[in-house]
Amino acid sequence: MNPLKIKLHHHRCHHHQLCLNSKITPTLPPLLLFHPSQKQKSNFSVSYTPLLFSFTKYAKASAIHSETPFFANKKIEEEEEESRDFEEYLAEDGEVYQKTLRLVECAMFSAVSGLAFLLSNSLAIEKYFACFFALPIVLSSMRWGIAAGRKTMVATAVLLFVLSGPVKAITYLLLHGLLGFAMGTSWRSQTSWSTSVFLCSFVRAVGAVGYVLISSFLIGENILNLITINIHALLTYMLTSFGFNAIPSMNLIYFIFGFLLLLNCAFFVFLLHLLYALFFTRLGMKDSLRLPKWLAAAI
Repeated sequence: MNPLKIKLHHHRCHHHQLCLNSKITPTLPPLLLFHPSQKQKSNFSVSYTPLLFSFTKYAKASAIHSETPFFANKKIEEEEEESRDFEEYLAEDGEVYQKTLRLVECAMFSAVSGLAFLLSNSLAIEKYFACFFALPIVLSSMRWGIAAGRKTMVATAVLLFVLSGPVKAITYLLLHGLLGFAMGTSWRSQTSWSTSVFLCSFVRAVGAVGYVLISSFLIGENILNLITINIHALLTYMLTSFGFNAIPSMNLIYFIFGFLLLLNCAFFVFLLHLLYALFFTRLGMKDSLRLPKWLAAAI
């Protein structure tokens, strides 16, 4: 046997064992790299196959273990963010919850006001419950703002229009809807009672005149003209009773008619202010009201 070949083979085996122990890719001699024999090729493939397999397996396991925690943490963070957004979505002080609550309360107030007006008008007991028809609009305005009161008034009118026709809807708007909206706006804006009573009385008077004109158109009679004629006859009779032979002019009749109408509406509105102030105080909303000193001390 050739001693040189034995030495070379011993050196290659020793070098291969060191590479396996240290897990370093072996460096073959140039002679073996460029001029390998068939036997050397088979020995190289057999000896290095387990090493390559183990290295590939370790790389895949390392990639899986390195990627799995990242995606798991990302998924957990996304779930936590979704749950947090959902909790904020349904929180009592959240914007969506407050809008939904406002919508539900406005719809409820509209339904109650419309059905109460319809039933009382059908049963001819409107005179006894007329003071409560504007309350839902005022309550909605005090709780959710002027826009909510306007929506409640419009929703009630639409409900009455669907249930009983346009006449009842217009009657409600003129006599109770506009009055409730004006009162809710005044109270929400923290205006004084004198300004609120005057404004609401004017709105109520305009609504009453509008109701008279609509009724005149429907029945084919000029009710306003009949009212002024009766006032003229009554004033003439009173002047004659006192010994004055004078005939009042129509301008004076119109002035007296307007003054009496405003006086009647002012008494009605003032009583509504007292009633609603007591009602809101019982509901715990006294701090949101601007009450007169005498009424605040009495309550």
